[in-house]
Amino acid sequence: MIRLVWCAVPVLVVLTACTEVEMPGPDEGARLFAENCTQCHGTRGQGGVVPDSGQRAPDLTAISARNGGQFPRARVLSQIDGYGRGRVSAQMMPEFGALLTGDLVPVEVDGRLTPTPRPLAALLAYLEGIQSP
Repeated sequence: MIRLVWCAVPVLVVLTACTEVEMPGPDEGARLFAENCTQCHGTRGQGGVVPDSGQRAPDLTAISARNGGQFPRARVLSQIDGYGRGRVSAQMMPEFGALLTGDLVPVEVDGRLTPTPRPLAALLAYLEGIQSP
């Protein structure tokens, strides 16, 4: 279990407010994946046929491989919560943003800690953990 201390430093105030945050891990993300993603991406995330469309959902274990060996955290977060709309139609990838609310946790994205809903951070941790070498 990873714990981070997340500090908010207001611009014109000398005091700093810090909170210890328990970060979600891959196990929490695996549960959310099982509840929301397996119908299209399969139980192991290796892709499958999308119901009612006949199109193929991508292999989520190869995200890093498709991106030069790097896991694109910002792009993955955007795709899951619906900001990636345009490249993938709503018929292929439903918008889960409304389901991914809750406490915010700090997730490192492009070198910055970004406040992210806990379920979304958990899914990110799971997907990052299932990448093929």
